[in-house]
Amino acid sequence: MRVNLDISTVPEDYRFHHDIRVRFAETDAMGVMHHASYVPFLEESRVEFLRELGHPYKDIRAAGYDLAVLECVVQYRLSARFEDIVRVHTRVSSLKGATFQMDYLLMIDDDICASAATVHGVVDPSGRATRAPGWMKDLLTDVA
Repeated sequence: MRVNLDISTVPEDYRFHHDIRVRFAETDAMGVMHHASYVPFLEESRVEFLRELGHPYKDIRAAGYDLAVLECVVQYRLSARFEDIVRVHTRVSSLKGATFQMDYLLMIDDDICASAATVHGVVDPSGRATRAPGWMKDLLTDVA
């Protein structure tokens, strides 16, 4: 699977969102959120998304799965700044065998500050690719 950059910019296309406040430590000397700080926002939203769906990451791991990040792309549009509340909209946009893509729309109020995608491989504890658990197919039900 290769990352699909056709990421929706319509918040209603996402079944979940999570709000995160930009901390001072995540900004540069200009008070702007550093580009590398966006990746932990994606991870936090992804973990909360799975928890909300009744599949906390610790339970996924206990069932013998890990979700390795294979690819990550962030398209920056508007600078997030210290104390901004970033709403991270999150969804699974594709699933095929042992890989799936998650899309993210990061917004400050009504403005898009970034869009992003991560591609994950479902692996067993030894790191070998394995088919995604059956419940993951249900994550695609809202994708247009």
